[in-house]
Amino acid sequence: MPMIDVYAAAGTFDDKRSLTKDLTAALMRWEKVPSIALFLENTAAFVHELPPDALANAGGDNNYVRVQVLTPVGVLDRDKKLGVVREMTDIIAGQARDPSLADRTWVLITEAPDGGWGIDGHAYTGVELGEAARRELAGS
Repeated sequence: MPMIDVYAAAGTFDDKRSLTKDLTAALMRWEKVPSIALFLENTAAFVHELPPDALANAGGDNNYVRVQVLTPVGVLDRDKKLGVVREMTDIIAGQARDPSLADRTWVLITEAPDGGWGIDGHAYTGVELGEAARRELAGS
């Protein structure tokens, strides 16, 4: 149940709602989780629009986008990480209607430690998340 944070200069994206939906759907596909309430309600993306002078690379350019993906530890193997980075980059460039933005999109994948994912006041382990998903799939 990942969280996605997108940081970009204000005005980069016209349809932030569509952007968040595309990013979350992509990540759920790469994680290979079922479309059940547990995952649909707890996979989210946030778009942080920054004033143009609030970001820059070392050369002073501010036309970059940073995508921070936080996911439970061990959910994404190397091939999945490569796929996530490629698809997130493509989504960002497509939503910005700027193909060249792919060259300036940074995607960082961070893994929350086991037991470091809190929902409803409880820090879940991977085993507990799996059990919750199985219960929901079984209808109990």
